[in-house]
Amino acid sequence: MTPRALIFDFDGVLIESEFAGNRHIAEYLTARGHPTTPEQAMARFMGLSGADFTGAIERWIGGPLPDDFAEARAAEDARVVAEGIDPVAGAVAFVRSLPPSLPRAIASSSRTAWIERHLRHIGLFEAFAPHLYSGREHVTRGKPAPDLYLHAAAQLGVPIAACAIIEDSPIGATGAVASGAYVVGLCAATHCGAGHDEVLRAKGVQAIAHDFGEVARLLGLAG
Repeated sequence: MTPRALIFDFDGVLIESEFAGNRHIAEYLTARGHPTTPEQAMARFMGLSGADFTGAIERWIGGPLPDDFAEARAAEDARVVAEGIDPVAGAVAFVRSLPPSLPRAIASSSRTAWIERHLRHIGLFEAFAPHLYSGREHVTRGKPAPDLYLHAAAQLGVPIAACAIIEDSPIGATGAVASGAYVVGLCAATHCGAGHDEVLRAKGVQAIAHDFGEVARLLGLAG
């Protein structure tokens, strides 16, 4: 499939933020009496945003979030923003290799301020701006609903069926498949352990890539 536009998830597709973020959540919950591993956090919370995210945590711990949860998350986010996060291997080269005429957008559960800060850190802000879309800011229903991908495609002016979406999380893949796009499940980041590809296949993605070279070949974009 050669797409007329590309829609990228952000965390875990372009930057290596998923494992670190979920490790922090796991450590926080464990310290407050709710034993949680990073793997459990990724399986249950990765890809969610807003009330869906906090609701999933509350169901996991069997009660309301601790009073200092938002403060702890804000402090961790501030630390990470100040330090920056490395790109996923091959991501920068892949984006820079894309034809300038190929429309592309980011559709993420993160806020646009987070996306912009880290795109600037890895040198890709100009490659995507102004098409940075957040499930917390641009749609009522975030992932796993398909709404954010549909919004991104509409803003690019390309039918969703002519778009390819690159996703790494099961929750994101669920919404991407439901949107009607061609979906590549990417297993290139460090949080993608053994069996992650099978989890994404079970969500209905049309293809699996273990690195960005495979993405390029699958989408007919290899030089």
